[in-house]
Amino acid sequence: MGADAKTAMKVDMTEAAAKRIARIVSNEAGKTALRVSVEGGGCSGFSYKFDLVDTRNDDDVAIEKDGATVLIDDLSLVYMGGSVIDFVDDLMGQSFQIRNPNAVASCGCGTSFSI
Repeated sequence: MGADAKTAMKVDMTEAAAKRIARIVSNEAGKTALRVSVEGGGCSGFSYKFDLVDTRNDDDVAIEKDGATVLIDDLSLVYMGGSVIDFVDDLMGQSFQIRNPNAVASCGCGTSFSI
């Protein structure tokens, strides 16, 4: 894989997301990371799934920042390349949001998208 392909596959997280993930994981006994995956379904075709996990799979890519670890499997990374994971706390509530440059459409819930 060339340098451009590796850059396109990169996923980043904001400082706000890293702080929130680190806090959540520290409060969950035995959990070490947040797994983000892409699944078929949702109102726009694909949806994001978030799970607290205690193991890392062989095909996982780990994103680490400020004491937080996010794991993404190879297949999900294909759909998420170039994305930024953020944590938003506003009048609408608190949520993790993924800004995905590959998504051509998304829905109001913020967890579903299409490519």
